[in-house]
Amino acid sequence: MTHPRAQPWRHALAETLPVPAALLGFGLYLWWSTGAVFYLFNFGYIATAILVGGVIYERLPRPKRHLGRRLLLVLIGVYMFGYLGVVQRENMQIEGLWLYLLQGLFAGSVIHYLAAKLGGALLFGRGWCGWMCWTVMVLDFLPFRRSPGRLAGRWGWLRYAHLLMSLGVVALAWFILDYRVEAGRHAELWWLLAGNLLYWGGGVILAFALRDNRAFCKYLCPIPALQKIPARFSLMKIQADPERCDTCGACERVCPMDIELTKYIAEGRRILSTECILCCTCQSACPKQALTLSYGLDAGLEEHLRPRPHQTA
Repeated sequence: MTHPRAQPWRHALAETLPVPAALLGFGLYLWWSTGAVFYLFNFGYIATAILVGGVIYERLPRPKRHLGRRLLLVLIGVYMFGYLGVVQRENMQIEGLWLYLLQGLFAGSVIHYLAAKLGGALLFGRGWCGWMCWTVMVLDFLPFRRSPGRLAGRWGWLRYAHLLMSLGVVALAWFILDYRVEAGRHAELWWLLAGNLLYWGGGVILAFALRDNRAFCKYLCPIPALQKIPARFSLMKIQADPERCDTCGACERVCPMDIELTKYIAEGRRILSTECILCCTCQSACPKQALTLSYGLDAGLEEHLRPRPHQTA
């Protein structure tokens, strides 16, 4: 089997531009409406990082494209966690979102979640999880890239339990301990560091225990519990060309989120699963180049996921 060559520059730009253009437009709107130059800098940096990482991704040969995605994870992750979190001392964890909302502050975590993880999910699905998450920035370097399948039962409810626990911790801090957000103070930094060290630690332990780099994303991360509803109606999804697809299953074997893509293809639909993180690993693995990113209006409740063999569940 021969692997397709890298895309030409013009095609690479065309494939990459929609997402950074949308983010830059949002940053321009916030700058114009508030007069705060930070919004222009913030969204300008993120848009530029996506453009650079996306073009490099498109220019790499298909077997090497995961390196371009990792580059973008680092560019975004270091900025979000390192600069906004550590340097600016903003709590970018989900607890920061609840605290900012309780205090009526439209900044920090609120903007991040609205733009990237909730509002963005209506446009790009769970693309944040595939390309920009600073937790995944670390987990993607672990050795278990090929998933052995999805665990069912109680495992699927852990993320919702984590979300409720997050709300409980914030409620305790706010209503009992009388905690209030003060931008730039050390307490915000400790929220961020403690939360993300738990995320990284839990992610590494789960990856080695279940032999799956994305185990944290599937079972423990609370963010998909919020993303799955808007992601179901996402404009951008993976689509297959039925004339090219021969249902060989190469896409399913490499999907890190265990999606049974051929079932959606057989039904003549786009990949409607809310577990899709738009990492495009399936697209790079397809020997027929039958899979592409597409835009449209559709939704479905079916979650076709490849189960893990019973003996390992």
